Amino acid sequence: MSPATELTEKPAVRLALLGCGTVGTEVVRLLHEQADDLTARIGAPLELVGIAVRRLGRERGDLPIDPALFTSDALGLIKRDDVDIVIEVVGGIDTARTWLVEALHAGKSVVTANKALLAEDGGTLHDAAAQGGADLYYEAAVAGAIPLLRPLRESLHGDRVTAVTGIVNGTTNFILSSMASTGAGFNEALEEATELGYAEADPTADVEGFDAAAKAAILASLAFHTRVTAADVFREGMTGVTAGDMASAKEMGCTIKLLCIAQRGSGPDGDETVSVRVHPAMIPLTHPLAGVGDAFNAVFVEAEAAGPLMFYGRGAGGRPTASAVLGDIVAAARNKISGTRAPSESNYAKLRVRPIGESLTRYHISLDVAERPGVLATVAGVFAQHEVSIATVRQSGRADDAKLVIVTHSAPDAALAATVEALAGLDIVRSIASVLRVEGGAG
Repeated sequence: MSPATELTEKPAVRLALLGCGTVGTEVVRLLHEQADDLTARIGAPLELVGIAVRRLGRERGDLPIDPALFTSDALGLIKRDDVDIVIEVVGGIDTARTWLVEALHAGKSVVTANKALLAEDGGTLHDAAAQGGADLYYEAAVAGAIPLLRPLRESLHGDRVTAVTGIVNGTTNFILSSMASTGAGFNEALEEATELGYAEADPTADVEGFDAAAKAAILASLAFHTRVTAADVFREGMTGVTAGDMASAKEMGCTIKLLCIAQRGSGPDGDETVSVRVHPAMIPLTHPLAGVGDAFNAVFVEAEAAGPLMFYGRGAGGRPTASAVLGDIVAAARNKISGTRAPSESNYAKLRVRPIGESLTRYHISLDVAERPGVLATVAGVFAQHEVSIATVRQSGRADDAKLVIVTHSAPDAALAATVEALAGLDIVRSIASVLRVEGGAG
């Protein structure tokens, strides 16, 4: 008897798929295209026993599956005795949570790409997995096909991660990359991203940072062994970034990216804390993330023993995301065959998440000012009052076009924000043209 025959005679690992949209259809295709390889890797075949969808009559092209597999009863499918692994690619929070908790409590492994649910209430899923003795995998929830979460969850468990900085939203990265390369304004770049299919008809979740904040919460939870939710993440969108900001960044040898930044550090009282934030920031062109263009994602991880690590690739799209889902299915199926479990949640540290005001950062501030003697001294006095040190000052223009561009040294965000508020109250400051954080350089 050949090894291949022995494999096919083992009982199949049976899959229930919830959702058959962009990602779900690619999961089905990959299961079909790679069936033999997947069987060899797992030690048993995979069998898709049901697909739950909202609309049964919807045209689904040439998917290589029996139409009888489709059902509109997701919960009924989950409860079937012949389901070993539940794959969820529907999205949403409340209904998906009900489905996945039901599966996990029943001891059925779950593979999900649902970043919103994991960021809002991942603790409930982890608790259900522990209670049911089931696996919970979610590699596809952050950065698409990039293998990122498993290294944080497993490979780096012998190390101490100190920071995770990343570009985790392809839409916003495409927009900012376009602005940097062409000099276009935000609206022009967004229109281009929409025409090319990178931006949704309603791009709010992307451009206002909600998508990146959910991913930042997941990354911080894994990196720092602490439950972090989306509500803990400081979030600022990038709709206010202008062509002028891009030009100013270029003059400084920088570019602007929407970053998720998670850092371990000390709070004001010396207690160990974590800071998690999402916002646009200037970074030096020498930074590893500065050259990440188009709709690509990249995450820069810093660990005490391993040093700096870079993860790069396509962070979205049906097929890349489905690739990550398939990787999780293989892992869960192998565990099912061998009678083992995935590593459980590690949240022993329970570190305090410090508010944005305690985070150390630098500011780039552009002021429209009156042209009169003593302006610079008055402005510098405001910085001194708030104990914020100025790194550089650039003055340009005259009369109604007089501008001051100031870059600070590192200081608590609260002190920097208070400085900006005080500057806005000066009669010599006509307007504050822009305020951007500066990351990744000496400060």
